Amino acid sequence: MRLQKAIVLAAILSMLAALAAPTASAATPYEAYTYNFYEESVPLPAPYVPEQAVTGQSLGVGSFNQPNDLFITEDGFIYILDSGNARIIALDRQWRVLRTIDHFELDGAENKFANPSGIFVSEEKEIYVADTDKGRVVILTNEGELIRIVDNPQSEILPPDFKFVPLKVTADKAGRIFVVARGMYEGIMQFDETGQFMGYVGTIKVTANPADRLWRALATDAQQAQMQLFIPTEFASVDIDRKGFVYATTIDINSTETIKRLNPSGQDVLKRFGEYSPRGDIRYRMLGNNSGPSKLVDIKVLGGGMYVALDSLRARLFTYNDEGELLYAFGGRGTQLGVFNTPVAVERVADRLVVLDRGKNNIVVFQPTRFGELVTAATTEHYNGNTDQSVGIWREVLRLNSNFDIAYRGIGRSLLMQKKNKEAMAYFKLGMDRKYYSTAFKRYRREVMQEQFGNAMTTLMVLLFAFVAYRIARKVRVRRSERREA
Repeated sequence: MRLQKAIVLAAILSMLAALAAPTASAATPYEAYTYNFYEESVPLPAPYVPEQAVTGQSLGVGSFNQPNDLFITEDGFIYILDSGNARIIALDRQWRVLRTIDHFELDGAENKFANPSGIFVSEEKEIYVADTDKGRVVILTNEGELIRIVDNPQSEILPPDFKFVPLKVTADKAGRIFVVARGMYEGIMQFDETGQFMGYVGTIKVTANPADRLWRALATDAQQAQMQLFIPTEFASVDIDRKGFVYATTIDINSTETIKRLNPSGQDVLKRFGEYSPRGDIRYRMLGNNSGPSKLVDIKVLGGGMYVALDSLRARLFTYNDEGELLYAFGGRGTQLGVFNTPVAVERVADRLVVLDRGKNNIVVFQPTRFGELVTAATTEHYNGNTDQSVGIWREVLRLNSNFDIAYRGIGRSLLMQKKNKEAMAYFKLGMDRKYYSTAFKRYRREVMQEQFGNAMTTLMVLLFAFVAYRIARKVRVRRSERREA
């Protein structure tokens, strides 16, 4: 009887504990993963769990209609581009509506947006809107008053029949404006602070694959004339970090460099030191629904050397570190909270991720789990050069997931900087990092040689002295033998 009561009591306590502390996987309708050295997807604890969904009804402004973009400032103010309703909804940090901007005054008359596609807000709270169907970038004050309009760019490098169709927009601290425009294969359009067109940045170089080249070489002149030209791919999204580097994505099924980080000269300086370049999924089906490479439609710089890209094809989020290594991916399609229909934009507010879903006409807010917090903290500490602090955090990460290769690599790199080469080798081996393992091995070999140099030289000198003494003694014996014979 007592045993039965004890069993029942234990069962009740277990159920209460499970209810009090649900696991991350139980709260998410998706699986999180990364890729290992062998191109295999490795399950991970969920880095984020859905917290809430925000709709136009919950905000009290009426239903969203095909919203296209979202921007959140560093101090937490939220701007929603409700494209189908041709309006901007500005919110404070608590998601309370501050104002709705659906028109502005131009030349004494009321002027409205037409299918706007992109929005950016500067540190001074100036609002930049890519007003797509009207072929212009509208710059407003935070209250919605017109500052200036950028339209009809003029330049000798633009074709005579050029039509300006802006899709996405961002600006740096100097006031330079970067615009992703439809049909602009030359790169991202750059304007100065007065709205004058300056040229392109980040020109995409496209080359044909070997099969295409062979086919063109064998084709007749008539066949070649009918073939599709190898033209560059358009950019899809753009963001800018605190240092003024422009992050951008392209949708190109033939490229492995669909994420770029452009310096002020327009050169791509994104680090790609991982086993695979940052491009979303590296393994996928070639046929059927959701087949093919990821289509990265948006990108957000998170800080600490991290950035996240949004894949609209399979509705997933991919977060990378400064080295270009995939930290984790999560998401998917569905009707539940936390999965999407047509995700179009990703933003960050404090430690939360925010995703705008045009298909569901809502915004999903994700909060980090313990695993997500630790990975962010360790990555940030390592990026800031605080290697000692990052080691302890990476060890905590491994307690939650012992198959997380990046944690082993992070510890190994920290130990390498502390000149603990032998220990670093062990962690690089666990993390399947051949490059850094070779570096640690070379340093360890040099270290061993330096430590043993004194002993080796002493042994060599003793052997040399013994050899010389032996030769002298031998010569003495030979001479004595010769004298006796004489």
